[in-house]
Amino acid sequence: RFAVLSGARRVGKTTIMYQMIDNLIDEGVSPKNILYVSFDNPIVKLVNVETVLSIYESLYPIEGTKYIFLDEIQYTDNWELWMKVIYDSRKDIRLTATGSASPILEKGATDSGTGRWSVLKIPTMSFYEYCRLLQLEEPILPDSLKLTKLVKMSNAELGDLMDRFAPLEGHFNRYLMIGGFPELVLSDDDIYAQRMLREDVVDKVIKRDVLTLFNIRSPLLMEKLFLYLCMNSTEIFSVTTAAKELENTSVSTIDGYIEALEMSNLIYLAKAMDVGSKGALKGKPKIFIADAAIRNAVLMIDDVLSDEKELGAMVETTVYKHIVSFYQGSTAQLGYFRKAKDNQKEVDVVVELPREKILCEVKYRNNSHIPATDAIVELCKDEKSKVTNAFLVTKQLDDFGIAKHETAVPILRIPAIAFLYLLGKAEADGQNGKM
Repeated sequence: RFAVLSGARRVGKTTIMYQMIDNLIDEGVSPKNILYVSFDNPIVKLVNVETVLSIYESLYPIEGTKYIFLDEIQYTDNWELWMKVIYDSRKDIRLTATGSASPILEKGATDSGTGRWSVLKIPTMSFYEYCRLLQLEEPILPDSLKLTKLVKMSNAELGDLMDRFAPLEGHFNRYLMIGGFPELVLSDDDIYAQRMLREDVVDKVIKRDVLTLFNIRSPLLMEKLFLYLCMNSTEIFSVTTAAKELENTSVSTIDGYIEALEMSNLIYLAKAMDVGSKGALKGKPKIFIADAAIRNAVLMIDDVLSDEKELGAMVETTVYKHIVSFYQGSTAQLGYFRKAKDNQKEVDVVVELPREKILCEVKYRNNSHIPATDAIVELCKDEKSKVTNAFLVTKQLDDFGIAKHETAVPILRIPAIAFLYLLGKAEADGQNGKM
């Protein structure tokens, strides 16, 4: 099959292509058999895939398999039809493409690409990948350590495990600020990195990509909406309230703009989910920005690391992003839970699989104590909820162990740094979808 890599700007899609090209040349493939073209180039945008291919093949005779790499393919007309034709008629071509607007690519894959190509989502780097990229000394961990198995460890074993993450604490704070964009992770100037994030990832996407690819009539409204979402991220989103607060715009316009932002890999929508016998809030999604660093770059809050509320939103965003990435390609349903009647009671992330239901609540503060009336405690007591695992993500490295509440399913308190590192490592080791 052909492969289409989808993800936000600056996540490294083009670099992955360059690495693939390097690898082919190292394996002895002639450079003449490799073509790389970027449709982000204003001149190349004027032609289609077939024209590019015919120009390439007319330059010189090429024998054997040809390896074609097409960058930002969504900018060329009828790309999916040409890819279908190439796949069906040219057995001598292997093709990889990239794009920043995922559902445009996924729609193409559904309409023309069934059985012909796969869309692979490239998220920003996990905390584990961030540590690997900076070549930090890795904590020595037991073999094939699974998050869901930590509840069986003794407090002494857990304490020993958490101590191993202590050297990474300072790096974790920087990761929250800079995010998982490889080029920015390697930058020596964090203020410059945040400016690049604002200009390259946000401004270019909102002011150029989204306007080009979607029918956006008011660029200013789109900017205001994204700022509004950054200010209210991790909160339940009411399209009616947003429409009123944004110049009394129509609900359908806001809905359309939200869809465009989700398609451009700038936000995630978490849906409300049923858990157990408690009535759940319906219909309203929760909005998460695709990477906490994007939110920081847009809001430009001075000392975000000393603001407990802001820090909590950053970590909740980061936890959700890691879980989305970890379960990509599986049958897992992801969302959040909130009781319909007592709607202060909420669980930040719910993961539902045929034989698993995992709850994850973020309490990133100095005192992570939760009362017995908290939603995660009630659901872990409720046999009808069919919860299999529950995590309470905490701030301090010494804040770990089984929560003291008497529940049918134990609630494991685990520091965010350990939770995110272990989740990212499991994904990198090919264990994604098996927490």
